[in-house]
Amino acid sequence: MSLEAPALVGLVVIVAFAFTVEAALGFGSTLVTVSLGVLFVPLDQLLPAFVPLNVVLSSVIVARHHRDLDRRLLFLWVLPLMALGLPLGWWAFQNLDRTLSLRTLGVVVGTLALLQLYRQRDGGRPRKVLPRGPAALLLVMAGVVHGAFATGGPLVVYVLGQQQNKSNFRVTLSALWLILNLVLIGGYLTAGQLTSTTLQLSLPLALGLAFGLIAGERLFRSVPEPQFRVGVYALLLLAAILMFFRA
Repeated sequence: MSLEAPALVGLVVIVAFAFTVEAALGFGSTLVTVSLGVLFVPLDQLLPAFVPLNVVLSSVIVARHHRDLDRRLLFLWVLPLMALGLPLGWWAFQNLDRTLSLRTLGVVVGTLALLQLYRQRDGGRPRKVLPRGPAALLLVMAGVVHGAFATGGPLVVYVLGQQQNKSNFRVTLSALWLILNLVLIGGYLTAGQLTSTTLQLSLPLALGLAFGLIAGERLFRSVPEPQFRVGVYALLLLAAILMFFRA
């Protein structure tokens, strides 16, 4: 695939911003890249070039900050509950109206994000932890959504944002994305979507990865916990708006 120089530069800038967001907050690179990158490259060509770079980012964060990884939460709570919802999501993908379902998800995520942004208006207010029952239900729903749309992340982000400090939150999410994206890459390989053409696009985008990793790590260290949470829920609100209007 050959892009004109201005388009390629624009795409690299978008990817650099996307990876900066994810390196700082623990999520959001795919949201930003899919929303803006499709202005330059079709989605079916963009994702196979982008996802391997996202695996590199997640791997670096997990390797550098593995002491903050909540393994028990990830492997005994998040992944098993999401796995319960996946079959229902696959069924929903085949049988339900995708536009209505995605817009409903956007409304749910947007409502949750607005509620938390309202609660964050006073940075000194004690944080309310989501009860175990509702948290489990949302994680199962995340599995359903991921099975239907490959985008269960917003609900997972909401649950983990309720339960963890920013260090645990970021690296645990990075480990989750690492696992899910490795599975996705396996699918790309099986479908023959990882080719020399996608590699030619991945190479210049790696510049955006390098910039985003450095900038995001610095932002992560400098942003206080209350402002970090505001950033998380603001990005969730953006995800909800995009899901609703682009469904």
